[in-house]
Amino acid sequence: MVIEAVPELLPIKQDFYTKLSAVANEKTIFASNSSTMTPSQIVDFTDRPEKYLHLHFANEIWKLNIAEIMKHERTSDEVFETIIEFAKDIAMIPILLHKEQPGYVLNTLLVPFLKAAMQLAADGVADPKVVDKTWMISTGAPIGPFAFLDIIGPNTPYNLYKAWGDQGDELSAKVAAWIKSEYLDKDRMGTANGKGVYDYPNPAYQTPDFLK
Repeated sequence: MVIEAVPELLPIKQDFYTKLSAVANEKTIFASNSSTMTPSQIVDFTDRPEKYLHLHFANEIWKLNIAEIMKHERTSDEVFETIIEFAKDIAMIPILLHKEQPGYVLNTLLVPFLKAAMQLAADGVADPKVVDKTWMISTGAPIGPFAFLDIIGPNTPYNLYKAWGDQGDELSAKVAAWIKSEYLDKDRMGTANGKGVYDYPNPAYQTPDFLK
């Protein structure tokens, strides 16, 4: 099996699978770790539609151990079951999707949540740390949306919202511009380099006084 996790840009993924198909053993299963795309967007660039599906892991998979498994109409039942068993073997909890859904279960919920949080910041309504504090106090969540964004890193959300912005979604374009100016242009890549909305390894949201 090959699990692909190249950047969340469709042309890059399509080119990758064209090249992979030319060199991979015919028995090899292809599994994309795409965060938001569906198998149908990519499968025709593979030479094995029955052995192609999506396998998405949450960030920090060592503790948030779900494996979202999404088939398409040409994925064989045998391959689907094989990947379910693989997920269990590596201590993941399989989350089965029987229909194609952009964003699976997790990102269908998470992407608009993060977008709403960043809109509050981009519009100057509330500071990112205030947004996180509000969410954590009000819901009992251990982290807020901007802490989660630091864990994800800015690249994937930026590529996603910019693509939607390029298609005419003005709010997505505004959010992408905010990510660029506040993260990318300042080399604040979240937990990857220790600098995001918070500074790591001791982010402010983990301090006793943060929720006061």
